[in-house]
Amino acid sequence: MSANSKNTSVTYGLDIGGTKIEIGLFDHQFELMDSWRVSTPTHDYNEFLQAIADLIFEADKRTGQQGSIGIGMPGILDKNALVKSANVHCATGKPIVTDLEMLLGRSVAVANDCRLFALSESCGGAGDKHPIVYGAIIGTGAGGGLCLHNKLYQSSNNIAGEYGHLPASGHLLAKYNLPVRECGCGLTGCSEAYIAGPGLGWLYNHFGSGTFSTIQFVCDLRDKNPIALKTFACYMEFLGSAFSTLVLSYDPDVIVVGGGLSKIEEIIDALPNAINAHLFDGVESPVISSAVFGDSSGVRGAAILGRQHADNR
Repeated sequence: MSANSKNTSVTYGLDIGGTKIEIGLFDHQFELMDSWRVSTPTHDYNEFLQAIADLIFEADKRTGQQGSIGIGMPGILDKNALVKSANVHCATGKPIVTDLEMLLGRSVAVANDCRLFALSESCGGAGDKHPIVYGAIIGTGAGGGLCLHNKLYQSSNNIAGEYGHLPASGHLLAKYNLPVRECGCGLTGCSEAYIAGPGLGWLYNHFGSGTFSTIQFVCDLRDKNPIALKTFACYMEFLGSAFSTLVLSYDPDVIVVGGGLSKIEEIIDALPNAINAHLFDGVESPVISSAVFGDSSGVRGAAILGRQHADNR
């Protein structure tokens, strides 16, 4: 059966990380049938490609078909379809889609992993039946994606949704007397440096806790530690400001939040009011929802992308 056939009943979703590549095999209703992981080769591009190919060929053996293929990975494909990824160094500057299609002999769709989180939650997840869904990750980094009617919004540079790299509020930096921090993306003053997990840990240490541990921060917050309470107030102002840019830019029906920090109930509970504090009268925060599929959204979103790509060919 042709991998590009609309009758193909299985879809493969691959979630590529800096240490592991996970493949998930999904049926026509996107129910997971099988999954496994291998280590990610990050120093040799040919080994990296071959690791992906081996996963695909093994999936073909297990299913007896050639499933459609969707892949999520950190970073972006630029306007020339070249990879820019801080986590998979060997792929940077490479035409991964072209190279994989030559190696596999079939069509491949690749997108940013945060955007595929949004796609997964838009299709049967927390954003299901909403026409405009923004999926936001707050974990090691801060990124996301916008879905319109169950499909990813595509932009010329493939960067729509990178809210973590919009500038942090100058008003808040002055209010809390904070330095302008450098970001791993190469810019200075990005919101991510204050709202991602490492940013929260940095804030807690900056205010005098003596630790960068977000786990300790949560424990101390629940014990009403004064430094933790001050850190939380500051953090929520920065997070609310960052999310208000999503409301003003995209006006989504729902914002689905995932990533490690989304598991802190206090953050999710306080987020609507924190957003509203940065919106003008007559504009309100949309529904804020925790992800339905959580850590499974990467492979599931990749599979949905692969199916949509195959169906459009």
